[in-house]
Amino acid sequence: MYRSISSVIALITPGIINLLMENRGLTVEKASETLYNSKIYEALEDEGTKVWRLPYPLLYDLLIEELDTGKITYPEEQI
Repeated sequence: MYRSISSVIALITPGIINLLMENRGLTVEKASETLYNSKIYEALEDEGTKVWRLPYPLLYDLLIEELDTGKITYPEEQI
């Protein structure tokens, strides 16, 4: 993973964690664990997926889809 991608991920993750806390009532620890153990986070770390280009509210929606259904429907036009 390139350093610039790491910087972008560092800017994205707090927003997703905050949304998990607000909308799902999770503690910061549980919200962080949920995000970091997800397939969406794995995709974020893979520069080739271009998922890191998506806005964090959309990434949150994709994470919720993953949590609720076990699937992720990526928006093709944005990746």
